[in-house]
Amino acid sequence: MNDDHIPQLDADLAELPSAERLGVAQQFNHKPRILLLYGSNRERSFSRLLTMEAARLLERFGAETRIFHPAGLPLPDDAPDSHPKVQELRDLMQWSEGQVWCSPERHGSMTAVFKAQIDWVPLAMGAVRPTQGKTLAVMQVCGGSQSFNVVNQLRVLGRWMRMFTIPNQSSVPKAFLEFDEAGRMKPSAFYDRVVDVMEELVKFTLLLRERSDYLVDRYSERKESAEELSKRVNQRSI
Repeated sequence: MNDDHIPQLDADLAELPSAERLGVAQQFNHKPRILLLYGSNRERSFSRLLTMEAARLLERFGAETRIFHPAGLPLPDDAPDSHPKVQELRDLMQWSEGQVWCSPERHGSMTAVFKAQIDWVPLAMGAVRPTQGKTLAVMQVCGGSQSFNVVNQLRVLGRWMRMFTIPNQSSVPKAFLEFDEAGRMKPSAFYDRVVDVMEELVKFTLLLRERSDYLVDRYSERKESAEELSKRVNQRSI
């Protein structure tokens, strides 16, 4: 994504997240992979504009980003899993190491457009859990005064999807005032918070890379797997 270049980001103060400073000695052959989701199909969607601003920052901090555009995604259970948009979304879920979720607040909640994206992603696809152990940053845009309803709901949803949601978050009130005609976010304390959130997300993603499988390994699931293996062995011996 062209950052052209984040003019309001003070290059002297913006610290690039460093694996070395985090004590991560292992070297990786690719940048941190971050998937970004947003929750509105409007022509001028502020959740999309904020998501694009977040992607510019993530790339500035050394990540590789991909944005899923939900236009054309069918309602959950209203189309087969083989639908191209469903397959695109699921492939991106597996590709990612971290994610950014951003939804407008509508009737005090996340939008149906956003929730539909998560509802198309099962907790498990065969032996693969597509979201488990990935990092997550949550954001929302508001049409009026600042609210935290959506980010709180997204945190619950992230926990349900077995993700590591970072402590920081962003809620942008009166979003229609925070973006210029070109769709770029204006300099403000709200922009600075988005910078903070994206920097923190990259740091946590670097810290958890190739460690998340161990961190989310559960006794109950190991026990269940052992019992299933034992049943298969017994069935073959009969």
